[in-house]
Order: sequence, then C-alpha cells, then structure tokens
Amino acid sequence: MQANEGQSAEKNRLRKKSLDWRVRFGLAITAAWIFLGSSYITGQIGWAAFSRLPAEQLGSFLEGAFAPLAFLWLVIGYFLQQKELEQNTQALHAQALQIGRTAEQAIIQSEKLAASELHARQEAFLQIAQLVRAQLGTITGLLYTSSQGDSGDGTVNPEEMTRLFSEQSNGDLDLFSRRLIQTIIVVEDEKQRFELFYGTAIRARHSNHFLFAFERLMRNVKEVDPQGMLEDALISSANGLLYARMKGHQANAPVEWSDHEKTGTQIHL
Repeated sequence: MQANEGQSAEKNRLRKKSLDWRVRFGLAITAAWIFLGSSYITGQIGWAAFSRLPAEQLGSFLEGAFAPLAFLWLVIGYFLQQKELEQNTQALHAQALQIGRTAEQAIIQSEKLAASELHARQEAFLQIAQLVRAQLGTITGLLYTSSQGDSGDGTVNPEEMTRLFSEQSNGDLDLFSRRLIQTIIVVEDEKQRFELFYGTAIRARHSNHFLFAFERLMRNVKEVDPQGMLEDALISSANGLLYARMKGHQANAPVEWSDHEKTGTQIHL
C-alpha cells in the first residue's frame, strides 16, 4: 500500500515537473479568475438569481467572463508552439549535424577502402614487375651473348660469360642491361650500336621481345601509380635506360625485324 502511494506521488511529481511554467501560470490565473467570478456571483447576484437569467443574458455574461481566459490561453498556446518549433528546429539541426558526420565517416571509410585497394593492386603489380624484371634479365642475357659472346664478336669469353650468368642467377637481374648500356657508351659508331640490337635476326627477336615486355609493363604501371613514382622508377632503371636506346634503333630496323609479332615473340596457346 505504501509502495503504491509512493509510486503515485512520484508520478505526480514528474507530471508537475514536466509542465511548462506558462501552463502553470495559466492554470493559476484561470483558477483565480474562476474564483473571483464565483465570488462576484455569490456576493452581487446570487446563484439563485444567476440560474434564472435568460439564455441571452447568461451567454453574454459567460462570454465576457471567459473572453480574457480564452485570450490568455491563446497567448500561452502561441508561446508553447513557438517553443516546440524551436525544439524541433534544434532537433533537425542536430540530425543534420549527425548526417553530416555520418557522411564524413562514409567518405573517410571509402577513401580508406580505395587506398587499401590501391595498395593491394600496387603490391600485386610489384610482384608481377619482379617477374617481368627476371624475364627482361634473361632476354638481355641472351642478347648480350649474341652480340658479345662466341656467336658475336667474341669480346667476352665463355668463362666470363658463365660468371656473368652466375651473378645474375644470384639476384643481380639487371646485370646484362647495365653491361649493354656500358657497351653502347664504349662503342662510338652508331652503326655498331644498331648492330648490337638489330644486327641479326636473333638479336632483333630478342630486342623486340624486350621492348614488347617493357612496354606492356609500363602500360600496367599507369593503372596503379596515380602519382607516377613507380613509372619514374622504371624509366630511370637500367632496363628503362636500355629501352630508350633500343627503341630508337627499332625505327631503323628492317620491316621484317622491327615487328615483335613477325619476329615470333608472342606465343598463342
């Protein structure tokens, strides 16, 4: 029983607390106004005489008596509505801020996903580039053997050539690219430089194969390198420097030797 009374008292307290001060003010004025009206009827007219008033006089009296209360509650309702509109505006503003923060988080998340995807693509490209680098190392080794070994001018003896291939197999994949660049620098005759790459059909095949593989690698790097750092690294590498010199000689090669498709660099499975 005491628990129920305590709950009722708590509910009444919360109900009173939730009422706006304007409502409490209006209720107080209304109660005081009704009390004054009742006192006026009791002291000046009497309830018996008041009850016998004609309908039109009674209506006029009630209209004049309650018109101030009606105006009072109209004003109170206006301010309450204004307060509610302000609360709604604040709620909408807070909701807009929350939506803005959510949108910012979504943008940040999408940027992180894009960066993660780009990083994964770059990692995959670097692995592919390492394989292509090994491929280019093999091609330049064959090209160097064809021009500088026993099948060429014999500048490099078989023992030295074996040592160079051993160094390449131990991880120096750009060894023969650097050796070819050194040979180009040493050779002053432009015709001899041309013959290093397109002096025979075999050299032309190796050169076209090198150009084809390097150009394909450069096309792929543009898709994963928005800042151009990887592209610059490839261009300035030993293979990139060799490509620039080799590409210049390809334009002067015979038609049957200047096309990688005609020299058999593509294998159709």
